[in-house]
Amino acid sequence: MADVTLIDEAPRRRSSTPETAGLEPLWREVLGGHLRDLRADREQTLVDTARRAGISPQYLSEIERGLNEPSSEMISAVAGALDTTLAEIASDIGRDLGRRSAATQRITFAFAA
Repeated sequence: MADVTLIDEAPRRRSSTPETAGLEPLWREVLGGHLRDLRADREQTLVDTARRAGISPQYLSEIERGLNEPSSEMISAVAGALDTTLAEIASDIGRDLGRRSAATQRITFAFAA
């Protein structure tokens, strides 16, 4: 029997599966990791940061794990709780995505050669 993957069975997080490791990461995944790193750098707990941002710890956890696509208002609230700005976060993520995209292109071209 041939292997068939149904659309519903497709992985939800593209960049975390072996089959899609060469694809660019999703914005929400990079954002989540960046926010988690900022929070850790500031030695804040998830609960403390969520409280300061006015959101639930569960929602912040989903954002940090890249499971949720937060609005700019939510990102701004979390940024404020982390003593940074939406602009700084967007700039940092833009640079990170640019580096990852360049690395993905190098990998893609290496396989194509």
